[in-house]
Amino acid sequence: MNAKTAQRRAAAARPSRPVMPAVAVLAALLAAGCQSQAPTTSALAANDYRLRHPIVVGEGTKTLDLPIGSGMRHLSPQLAAVVSSFARDARSRGGGSVEIIAPSGSRNEAAVHAVLPQIRQALARGGVPSKRIATRSYSVGDGGIAAPVRLAYTGVQASAGPCGQWPDNITGGGSATKHNPHLNNTQYYNFGCASQANLAAMVDNPSDLLYPRAVEPGDQMRRGVVYEKYRKGEQTASEYKQGDGAQVSDAAGN
Repeated sequence: MNAKTAQRRAAAARPSRPVMPAVAVLAALLAAGCQSQAPTTSALAANDYRLRHPIVVGEGTKTLDLPIGSGMRHLSPQLAAVVSSFARDARSRGGGSVEIIAPSGSRNEAAVHAVLPQIRQALARGGVPSKRIATRSYSVGDGGIAAPVRLAYTGVQASAGPCGQWPDNITGGGSATKHNPHLNNTQYYNFGCASQANLAAMVDNPSDLLYPRAVEPGDQMRRGVVYEKYRKGEQTASEYKQGDGAQVSDAAGN
């Protein structure tokens, strides 16, 4: 047996090292990349104004200032309607109690004492009983001003902000770093804050931001009418009629 034949037999006798398939190598690299690039809360907030400026639902105080002139002795119908609406809000959003905070030592103090019973009556018309209405005073430093009467109640409120903060550079100058959202193609810090604050202020029931309302039971009378029409083969939906022969195109052309 010559030397070349011996070398070939020795190489064939040695155990071969396992070779990892290319697919397994690629999967391992992708897994490592996913682990190293896992999104964090701060990274998500950089491109989501809802996380950066969240709407917080909690307990707060709702107030209403009533302007009372020095010569006023009667609450105007418009102002009385505003007070009654505030009382209805106190019932639906708060605990149903309202506090009247009257000024003391102001120029309009006599007028305030004259309209206080009318304010209490307007609150009662809004659904707040007299036993749930409390009255206290606050001192006014300047006796020459006509200070307002403040109504207040505590209840669930939604809020967002504060807005107007600009901690990052949005001018586009400098290098693309975390302090330059313009070059990083991310939202600037104050983006969306006003929209969140407006939504929190306009929502009718702050609890709607936390969970959906319960489904109310169906109208049994309407259901019976629909079933009866269905049995007779009649149209069950309401029929839409367009009056005066007007067309959508006519309205658009005006």
